[in-house]
Amino acid sequence: MLFKKPAIAVCLLIIVFQFNVAAQKAAALPRSVPETEGVSSAGITQFLDAESNSKNELHGLVMLRHGKVIVEGYASPYAAALKHTMYSCSKSFTSTAVGFAVSENLMSLSDKVVSFFPKDLPDTISPYLSALTVKDVITMSDGQEPDPSFTVTSRDTNWAKGFLTTPILHAPGSVFLYNSLGTYMLSAIVQKVTGLKVIDYLKPRLFDPLGITGIDWEVDPRGINTGGWGLRLKTADMAKFGQLLLQKGMWEGIQIVPAEWVKEATTLKIVQHPDWTQEKRDSSDWEQGYCYQYWRCRHNAFRADGAFGQYIIVFPELDAVVAITSETKDMQDELNLVWKYLLPAIQKDKLPADKNAAKMLSNKLAIMAVALPPKAAASPYAKNISGTNYVFGKNERMINAISFTFNNRGCLFTLKTDTAQYKILFGNGSWSKDETTKRGPGLTNAAKASFSGLPPAQKIAASYTWLDNHTLALVLRFIESPHTETYACKFENNKLTVEIHNSFDPTAKITVLTGEKK
Repeated sequence: MLFKKPAIAVCLLIIVFQFNVAAQKAAALPRSVPETEGVSSAGITQFLDAESNSKNELHGLVMLRHGKVIVEGYASPYAAALKHTMYSCSKSFTSTAVGFAVSENLMSLSDKVVSFFPKDLPDTISPYLSALTVKDVITMSDGQEPDPSFTVTSRDTNWAKGFLTTPILHAPGSVFLYNSLGTYMLSAIVQKVTGLKVIDYLKPRLFDPLGITGIDWEVDPRGINTGGWGLRLKTADMAKFGQLLLQKGMWEGIQIVPAEWVKEATTLKIVQHPDWTQEKRDSSDWEQGYCYQYWRCRHNAFRADGAFGQYIIVFPELDAVVAITSETKDMQDELNLVWKYLLPAIQKDKLPADKNAAKMLSNKLAIMAVALPPKAAASPYAKNISGTNYVFGKNERMINAISFTFNNRGCLFTLKTDTAQYKILFGNGSWSKDETTKRGPGLTNAAKASFSGLPPAQKIAASYTWLDNHTLALVLRFIESPHTETYACKFENNKLTVEIHNSFDPTAKITVLTGEKK
């Protein structure tokens, strides 16, 4: 076992009680100004400028130094109160749940995975499957190839069985291969030994002590948290979690997560490409080594890491944390900007006050915004189409009809599918904010039970513009996720051609539908 067993479970019960009594105390981190904590405001502004000029789309930034918030900013229509999809940042929280279960003597890293799922095993258990341990899974060295995550989650309703029947080609623990389904198995194991979903198990142990509320987490068809993805929480809450790790599991003077676990979980365990030259590995933050569902970074940092640029970066030597939510197609570029601008902004000692730099940073934060479709004069064609219904034949999107109604509030877009009708108001030159039960685009949408565990309605911001007299562009942002849908609607005589594009997959085929006026 990683820890000495006897007193830890009792201590954790005491900790849970203490924080259930005083959870609200931790709701907010103390605040300071960058220079007071030894960080250059000018350097942070340079980072924000570089982000604005990059292909990345920054949604939220929270930076901590010496345990204090020194910068927090959100690009409108994203905001502090909004959750954000974590994608694989979820894995680090699942790892923490494993750490709690280990410290409470409910399981160990040396336990065999097959021991938890006697009813889901294949008829023939291979030597590699028999040997597979929790530690092999938590270090992404399951031995499966290729990664079965997308295949199993889109095909099966019993994901544990799908994992266990996937052949293991390499000796467990010997070869790294990113495997999100493996993290799901960790979630399933935690639920087996605790009787609780990971989100419920973590609530009194992690989320309540840190004052993290309003979170949600997707579940599989059997009600198990997806583990490797699907968690949603606020950017500031990401920073709190990073600060907890920086403090070796200590929070408000109480040891929340065992310090031994934090150290063990965030140190190098396996290298992705050991055959690469050192020079080649030095250019990538994905070649610094993997831990227990964390990545090592260059500059002796480590991070929780989610698709499209969700980061919790911890700098132990600098006593700093950076939390980022974004959408980027080049995740290394996002990190490169952190190393180029934020890293050198952090100095050892307190810096002299710099009112001009502080004011520039404050102004920059105040105007942070993602691109807004420009306000457009009404197209003369708007009168012809307002209130008109366009009907579509059978198509992959199952869209039956679309209509548009223009008024002084904007454009009311009505979309009818085989099973539902959605009404969304798009602002002109502004974001119209609302909620919709329409699902947004996402990397894991093909998984069975996708979106289960989340509220039925998702928060959105919508805006439109006319590209020309006959082409209407509708931009629909799902502002609790990184992603956006765009509808380009071209009107010709009695026909409507709609091109539907999502922001997260630049290689995806654009859906083109043609409907007729009815």
